[in-house]
Amino acid sequence: MLSPRFLLLRSTASLTSRSFSGGAVLKQGKAPDMADVRNRLREIVGASTNWSDHQQAMSERLSLSDMLAKSQDDLPLKRMKDSRLEVHLPLGSEPQLREKYLTFHNTVRFGRILEDLDSLAVLISYSHTYNPALKKTPLSIVTALVDKIDMKQHIIYPDCDIKFSGHVTWVGKTSIEAKMHMSQYQNGAYSPILDATFVMVARDPENKRAAYVNPLKPEGPDEEKLFQEGEANKVRRVELSTASLLKVAPTDEERKIVHGLFLNTLDTKTVSFRSRLLPPNSVWMEDAKLKGLEICHPQERNIFNRIFGGFLMRKAYELGWANACSFGGCRPSLMAVDDILFQKPVEIGSLLLLSSQVCYTQGNHIQVRVHSEVFDPLTRQHNTTNVFHFTFISDREVPNIIPMTYGESMLYLDGKRHFNQTVDP
Repeated sequence: MLSPRFLLLRSTASLTSRSFSGGAVLKQGKAPDMADVRNRLREIVGASTNWSDHQQAMSERLSLSDMLAKSQDDLPLKRMKDSRLEVHLPLGSEPQLREKYLTFHNTVRFGRILEDLDSLAVLISYSHTYNPALKKTPLSIVTALVDKIDMKQHIIYPDCDIKFSGHVTWVGKTSIEAKMHMSQYQNGAYSPILDATFVMVARDPENKRAAYVNPLKPEGPDEEKLFQEGEANKVRRVELSTASLLKVAPTDEERKIVHGLFLNTLDTKTVSFRSRLLPPNSVWMEDAKLKGLEICHPQERNIFNRIFGGFLMRKAYELGWANACSFGGCRPSLMAVDDILFQKPVEIGSLLLLSSQVCYTQGNHIQVRVHSEVFDPLTRQHNTTNVFHFTFISDREVPNIIPMTYGESMLYLDGKRHFNQTVDP
């Protein structure tokens, strides 16, 4: 679901001034605003604007299954420019927008930016798969992974216009990679703020099975390079998944790190494995947690009547930021976001438990992991829905984080891996 008042300025996907990518027709000369975009998205998937009608609207989508392609070969080739969009967030020229994005410290709420990036990634993906012959698309396109968000500038000003741009850079059979850039208008020109890479997946109308998407045809050496980077990203993700500490043992070097941490906390006055002492300028990992609870109301639903992924990212980021702020003793700045995995959708009415953990520190850097799970009060079962990784930088040196148990040691090593990917990609 797309954030209101998030203005679409330009699409280079062979569009006239009367339309934008996805086929929404507008009044002559009127730039589409986010109300237009949201209404068009509802038209594309056949979603209702009223929560009370959602079951009927979703049941009507079942008949769209026959429109799904049987093979990717049945779908026409698309070009990168077919999905290219440029979107404007007029914080400077429209002051009434600022309050939604404003922090107490007169900066921009990055959680809101995450929501907008997620919305734009969905729109870009639907632009790639758009079929003018269909009134409603049979595809349910959802966010599978936030592969990477690299910050080029730590401060986002609340009184300067923001521009987002992006397009599809790689596709698999059922997945889409969208790269986006965000810049802000200052001193007469736009300066880069961040680069983001999202991975989207296409599902059937019931959001139960994978569905094919249009193949992508790169044009020219620059686009070919982007496509090959997408292929490399896919290989990297597979390698990281294979080497996950949830699947295989740590490397020899990592085992030495864990043992070194253990030896550094032993009480030299006793000959006991259980007697542990906290080194100077250090904090036990157990004491670097912060938790939260969200009741998932219909207001935060997406066009498929699940909880909007951007909302989940915003809540996770804000909890992670608060934990980093509490741990470091001052307001941290975001350095990078990576490997946000969407494992399961979150249903309306769920109790969402969020748990943030400082899992690695180095100098003035803080690596935070946020784990979200849905709790069913009737069955007492917990199911993981998302895992988020944030890298923050503080204005001063922060304490060392020290694991005590083997499980915490694995969190420490996982945090170190994510931090190393951020500072030395």
